[in-house]
Amino acid sequence: MPSGEDNGALRNFKLNESTFLASLMPKKEIAADRFVEAHPEYDGRGVVIAIFDSGVDPAAAGLRVTSEGKPKVLDVIDCTGSGDIDTSTIVKADDNGCIRGTSGNSLVVNSSWKNPSGEWHVGCKLVYELFTNTLTDRLKKERKKKWDEKNQEAVAEAVKQLDEFDKKHAKVDDTILKRKREDLQSRVDFLRKQADSYDDKGPIIDAVVWHDGEVWRAALDTQGLEDESGYGKLADFVPLTNYRIERKYGIFSKLDACTVVLNIYNEGNVLSIVTDSSPHGTHVAGITSAYHPKEPLLNGVAPGAQLISCKIGDSRLGSMETGTGLVRALIAAVEHKCDLINMSYGEPTLLPDYGRFVDLVNEVVNKHRLIFISSAGNNGPALSTVGAPGGTTSSIIGVGAYVSPAMAAGAHNLVEAPPEGLEYTWSSRGPTVDGDLGVCISAAGGAMAPVPTWTLQHRMFMNGTSMSSPCACGGVALLISAMKAEGVPVSPYSVREALENTSVPVGDSPEDKLSSGQGLMQVDKAYDYIQKSRDIHLFAPTSRGIYLREADSCQRSTEWTVKVEPKFHDDASNLDELVPFEECVKLQSTGEAVVRAPEYLLLTHNGREFNIIVDPTTLSDGLHYYEVYALDCRSPWRGPLFRIPITITKPQAVKNRPPIIVFQGLSFVPGHIERKFVEVPIGATWVEVTVKTFGFTTARRFFIDSVQISPLQRPIKWETVATFTSPSSKSFAFAVEGGRTMELAIAQFWSSGVGSHDTTSVDFEIAFHGININKDEIILDGSEAPVRIDAEALLSLENLAPAAVLNKVIVVGCHRV
Repeated sequence: MPSGEDNGALRNFKLNESTFLASLMPKKEIAADRFVEAHPEYDGRGVVIAIFDSGVDPAAAGLRVTSEGKPKVLDVIDCTGSGDIDTSTIVKADDNGCIRGTSGNSLVVNSSWKNPSGEWHVGCKLVYELFTNTLTDRLKKERKKKWDEKNQEAVAEAVKQLDEFDKKHAKVDDTILKRKREDLQSRVDFLRKQADSYDDKGPIIDAVVWHDGEVWRAALDTQGLEDESGYGKLADFVPLTNYRIERKYGIFSKLDACTVVLNIYNEGNVLSIVTDSSPHGTHVAGITSAYHPKEPLLNGVAPGAQLISCKIGDSRLGSMETGTGLVRALIAAVEHKCDLINMSYGEPTLLPDYGRFVDLVNEVVNKHRLIFISSAGNNGPALSTVGAPGGTTSSIIGVGAYVSPAMAAGAHNLVEAPPEGLEYTWSSRGPTVDGDLGVCISAAGGAMAPVPTWTLQHRMFMNGTSMSSPCACGGVALLISAMKAEGVPVSPYSVREALENTSVPVGDSPEDKLSSGQGLMQVDKAYDYIQKSRDIHLFAPTSRGIYLREADSCQRSTEWTVKVEPKFHDDASNLDELVPFEECVKLQSTGEAVVRAPEYLLLTHNGREFNIIVDPTTLSDGLHYYEVYALDCRSPWRGPLFRIPITITKPQAVKNRPPIIVFQGLSFVPGHIERKFVEVPIGATWVEVTVKTFGFTTARRFFIDSVQISPLQRPIKWETVATFTSPSSKSFAFAVEGGRTMELAIAQFWSSGVGSHDTTSVDFEIAFHGININKDEIILDGSEAPVRIDAEALLSLENLAPAAVLNKVIVVGCHRV
């Protein structure tokens, strides 16, 4: 386990103000604070990080300048196109300096704006299309409040006029007076009723683009957002050019407080209005490199680094990324000569390490030498839950989420913290379906970091592998800063080897690597490793892994052919690097009784094949993890040059009829996970799991997950979170696929019951059921003939309660002849 003194553990001391603030932006856990204290000039200076996320607010606290006073954010790009406006319509100003916007509004241009051509490109957009749902809801609420106030005033005035009329005219016999009173009454009724039909579609903003003789510029008319007339006029907007040229930004209005960046493309015919699609990207950027000169404890990990904001979260799709946005982001990262990419995005994938985006990532890493770091995912604690691309792509460093006792006490505000650090319960676990470890390393997975100005606060606490990835990215930025300053060539291969071989293990068992990777990264140790290996030729071997999950593969010995193929950068010299490359390596197994490999291998540029024999027949039911790793015979101090992970999940057979398995007396403490692997009986279509808890006095929170893996499908996952306020039992039912191994993972949440010191006892029962129906859908055609449906109980007697829902009706028309 990481040592308490060095990695944020909380043993025999209380938090003071300094340690509390430090816990809000964790750096001690990965030894970044020690490294920067020893090498203050290696604080990320000279390093450029591309943030692939929902967009970064350049006006956010800590994201304006670096520790050297340089601009923090070098460029802000909307790679999704969600903020694009068509400005191909060209108009000329009249003698009064007025132009007609595409919204139909008359706009007055500022007479001081230079426009030699006299051509003004115009376009418009609904402003709510540029804002997040949270911001839009706030604006609608505030606008509705002000509208209500004005409407109530209008209602009061109308009622007053009606009352005055009635007092003045006791009897209304005249037709004209009757009509006048009816008009007054109708006005009152209309004003009172219009609140029911109030629908705020949002104001339209007009955009104007022109060339001032040197660069393209743009301005916005935002009068529709302003409370008072005369504000938000086009002529009062300070014109902006592409952010990378002048690094200037504006806001729409004081009401929204939303930072806006403008970029002009296609000879003025497209205006990109860049806003963020959630606070997520700014928060991530702050973890990597925020700089607070007056609050250094709240600095990001690498305050000297600079950023490129590549917005991949499409505002039109609820901040979901698209393939086009990702490709544009990769192009931008290369064009800006970035050193690092952080991508705290991901989702399950059908095929790991495969696809067009993966091919482009490989090119970026192997040819352009960018280091790509990404989140492993938040879908744990079951195995094989790592997301793409972070947990499934060989050339990406996937990061799991770690929480230290100091973080628990400070950032999570726990009265009593866990005695040792651990992975967050929800952090995704490996292996991938093709056997790769999935998680490369771990880093601190929570922080109080900067957020956009429209949130109306400086910073916010978030946790997730989305936070551990930028923490690791900032740590790598420190290493690159040092390497550049000392003239050490920067290579993704050397950095990855240094990280993996110097990380501190999290947990005591080999199986814990599936949760935390090689362990909690340590910047100072990785730096020492890089210095020691600077004269050694480094390469990246391509290897995935072996995953024995189904029952038949665990009942016999199998032989596997493994090919290890070194990867060199695309610009490697054939004669100077590839031809002379030879590495004599010693192969070792972490479990000789189960996994055997040859003793030595002479590795050349074209790669070598060797056999591994895996014999799981003597293993007990459950999870087992092994590695075959290679040591450099001449420099064994380097640690493993490559690792072949072998994961075996030997399932328990269900022999009882009815098919029920019972596990009794399982003991849980905060963070503990029990994994049971069961061979689902053929014919089973659903399972009922009953969990019974006892032996505790305060509420307990459990994550209960189930995963099955089928070929050419995303892992089949079911999950729930169950809270037991007192000893009791709960049942859950979900679909399963017969004949395949099911993992049932039950985990006590890492912070649940941490202060009570009670051990929670759990019994749980797994009961399989199966009914086969020959028809899922029937058609009633109006005839009196009955429709037969055959139902067969495949495993045991079942109580059947038929139910039918009419969901479609077909009306046949009659034609008169």
